[in-house]
Amino acid sequence: MAAAIKKVGVIGSGQMGNGIAHVAALGGFAVVLNDVSAERLKSAMATINGNLSRQLAKKIITEDARKSALANITATEKLDGLSDCDLVIETAVEKEEVKRKIFHDLCATLKPEAIVASNTSSISITRLAASTDRPERFIGIHFMNPVPLMELVELIRGIATDDATFDAAKAFVTQLGKQIAVSEDFPAFIVNRILLPMINEAIYTLYEGVGNVEAIDMAMKLGAHHPMGPLELADFIGLDTCLSIMQVLHEGLADSKYRPCPLLVKYVEAGWLGRKTQRGFYDYRGDKPVPTR
Repeated sequence: MAAAIKKVGVIGSGQMGNGIAHVAALGGFAVVLNDVSAERLKSAMATINGNLSRQLAKKIITEDARKSALANITATEKLDGLSDCDLVIETAVEKEEVKRKIFHDLCATLKPEAIVASNTSSISITRLAASTDRPERFIGIHFMNPVPLMELVELIRGIATDDATFDAAKAFVTQLGKQIAVSEDFPAFIVNRILLPMINEAIYTLYEGVGNVEAIDMAMKLGAHHPMGPLELADFIGLDTCLSIMQVLHEGLADSKYRPCPLLVKYVEAGWLGRKTQRGFYDYRGDKPVPTR
């Protein structure tokens, strides 16, 4: 089964999608990168080339590996361009209705034996699998951001995921040189079940005036040796994604401790989503990030 995965499709060419395409191509897989826009695909390929070039400059990869990885990737604006893939990984926005629609349309084009995976960071794999024609061949493969740098991948089985699919996913992730943490299908899995409430609590700390943005981030960097402060990290992840995960936790576990901070909701409503919109807890429009509170 593991040997059957030779061609990998990736739906979505954003930060996660182009990162997964990058590592899969570097791992020797043929990759088809899909997005609705030719412009987004062009931007994604430029990002992948730039990231591969940085790895080359740091002597992490060779020039031959860089060229080979780029040659392994093709782009398509149509879902039927993924029809001959052995594994397809979805990396769309963290909204269940969006993912369900993608899977419904995707399955109509795939060969029957193809495995379908979601890179969701919080949504039930069992529920997503139920929107497909192959729940036994559906699995959660959750990469961490940024994908080329982060060593961990969470694997999450839905209630119907069969052993062959799980073994094939394990073999695929292992070939990428990543480490695997197996999670049960609970809201937000392992990493985000722990990480996002910490970020949400940092936002409450700001909201309640316990400290300002700089003080909170400095406290956690110097006091807990975190490489990034929680508010800086929230901006990096995307405040809309942070809010979506907290909503999944709050609704899925029915515990008030997971209630999204009103300040997080307000920033998302303002369209201040972090780095990707140039404003979040920091303003990135100048030469140096400046706190917005």
